[in-house]
Amino acid sequence: MEDRYAFLTEWFDPSSSLLRRYQLFFYPKDGSVEMFDLKNQRRFLKRTECDNIHQEDLFVGNRVNVFTRQLNLIDYGDQYTANKLGSKKERTLALIKPDVITKIGDVIDLIYSSNLIVTKAKMTKLTWTQAADFYVEHQSKPFFNNLVNFMCSDPVVAMELVGDEAISTWRRLLGPADSTAARREAPQSVRAQFGTDVIKNVGHGADSLSAAARELEYFFPSTIGHGPANTATFTDCTCCIIKPHAISEGLTGKILNSISAAGFEISALEMFNVDQANAEEFYEVYKGVVKEYLGMVTELCSGPCMVLEIHGTDAPRTFREFCGPADPVIARHLRPNTLRALYGKDKVRNAVHCTDLPEDGVLEVQYFFKILDGWKQP
Repeated sequence: MEDRYAFLTEWFDPSSSLLRRYQLFFYPKDGSVEMFDLKNQRRFLKRTECDNIHQEDLFVGNRVNVFTRQLNLIDYGDQYTANKLGSKKERTLALIKPDVITKIGDVIDLIYSSNLIVTKAKMTKLTWTQAADFYVEHQSKPFFNNLVNFMCSDPVVAMELVGDEAISTWRRLLGPADSTAARREAPQSVRAQFGTDVIKNVGHGADSLSAAARELEYFFPSTIGHGPANTATFTDCTCCIIKPHAISEGLTGKILNSISAAGFEISALEMFNVDQANAEEFYEVYKGVVKEYLGMVTELCSGPCMVLEIHGTDAPRTFREFCGPADPVIARHLRPNTLRALYGKDKVRNAVHCTDLPEDGVLEVQYFFKILDGWKQP
C-alpha cells in the first residue's frame, strides 16, 4: 500500500467566526493532500498535489498552508502516522540572553544547521520579577541575583524550537554552561563561540520535557492577555517583514546578520502566522496599484514570517534603500548588496517587505506589534 499520513487539523473560518475541523491526508509519494470535513462527514478536497507542503512540515503544533487555508495540526490522525512521524519530535525553549542579541542571526543559523525549526520567536525585556520567577529553581544559589540582574538588563529573545530530540539537540548546541569550559570541551558550541562566562553564556535551554513545556508556556502562553510584552517603541521606526519563503529557505539568520552589519538597530522582533484577511488588510494600499498584490497576499499568509521594528533616525528612507528595488533581478543589476538582491527570488518572493512611505513606518509597526500582538496581550 502507498504511504499516507493522517492529521487532525483546525481552521478558523473568518467569514463565520467558526473553528472548523478536518482530517488532512498527505501522500509523500507525490506530495499530494486530501481533506475530509469531520462535521459534515464528507470529502472537502479531493487528492491534489500541493507543492508547498513537505514531510518535514508535518508535526503536531505546526501550521501548514493548503490553498490559502492555514491549518493547525492538532493531533495525529492514526497510530501509523504517530509512530512514523511523532516518535522523536520535541519542543523546547531557546532563550537568547542580552549579551548576544546582536548575534541573533548567527545563533539562528546554527539552530537551522542542527535540523531544528524556529516556530515561535519574540523579543521581550523582562522585569526583575519576571526574571526571578523564570529562574526560581536557582533562588538558593549564590549567582541568583547576578543572573536575574543580567537577564533584565536588556532585551532577550525567546524562541520555540521543534525537531527530533530538540531538547538534547539544543543543549548540545549550547555547550557547557561555563563558556570557558565550553571553549575547551566543545569548541564548536554556541557558548564557546559567543559566551563570556557562566552567566553571560549566550542562552538557556530546558533540561526535560516538563521543563520545556513550562518554560514555553511562560513566554508563549495559551491564555490571552498573559506573557511578557514585546519591545516595540513605535517611534523613529520602520517595519521589516522577513517573508515566509525566506524563513522556509533558512535565510532568516543571514538576513538578520545583514541588517545588523549595516548598522540598523532591531528594536523589536516577533514571528507571526498571518491569515488571509490580515494579509489583505496590511497590503490594502497596494491593491489596484501593483499587479503582484494577490501574489503578495498569498505569500504573506503561506507560512510564518518574522516582523522587525527597525529603529533609527530617518529609518523608513534609509532602510528602504538598504532593501533595494522590489524586483530582485533589477536589484542585482543596480544595487547588488541590498537585501532583495542577495536573498530575493522574484517580485513576490523578494525576501523582505519594508515600509515604502515614511509616514507609514509607525503605522505598519503598530499593525503587528499592537493590533495583531494585542490579541495576546492587554
